[in-house]
Amino acid sequence: MSEITKFANENRSRRPQLGFSLIELLIVVAIILIIAAIAIPNFLRARIAAHESSAVGSLRSINTAEAAYNSTYGAGYGTLTQLGSPGVPCTASSTSACLLDPSLSSGTKSGYTFTAVPVGTANVNFVASAVTFVVGVTGQRTFCVDETGAVRFDSTGGVAPADDVACEALTVLQ
Repeated sequence: MSEITKFANENRSRRPQLGFSLIELLIVVAIILIIAAIAIPNFLRARIAAHESSAVGSLRSINTAEAAYNSTYGAGYGTLTQLGSPGVPCTASSTSACLLDPSLSSGTKSGYTFTAVPVGTANVNFVASAVTFVVGVTGQRTFCVDETGAVRFDSTGGVAPADDVACEALTVLQ
C-alpha cells in the first residue's frame, strides 16, 4: 500500500463521526414508541373520567336549576330550554329562566348529550340525563337525576331513562 493511501485511511479513522447511526436512531424511536404505548391508554382513561365528572357536575347544576325554577315560577319543572338562557344578557322568564349557561342548555357539553324532561301531570316530576356520544371514547356511563336529587348511572352507557321511575331503577352514584 502506498504512503498516500495509508495516510488517507488513518485520517478517516481519526475524523470525528458526524450525526447518529441508523441503529442509534432506531433505538430512540423504539423507546419513544414504548413510552407512547404506555401513556396513551392512561391519557384516554383520564379524558373519559374528566368527561364523566363534567357530566355529573352538569346534572347537579340541572337539578339545582329545576328546584329553583319550580319554586320561582310554580309551574312544575322545566325543560333545558326553559331553564337556560338564550344569550347574554338574559331576561328571566318562565320560557327562559336564565338558570343554566347557554353551553349546557344547548344540550351538548364535554362529550355528553343532556336532556331535562318534566314528567307527570302538571310537571310534578322530572328526569334529566347525560348520554355519552360514543361509549368508550367520550364516556363510559349514562347518568341521570330526578327530583330526589340523587345522581344515578347506567354502567353500560345505554340510552337515557324515559322517566323518573326508570332513573330511580339505576345504581346511585356514591
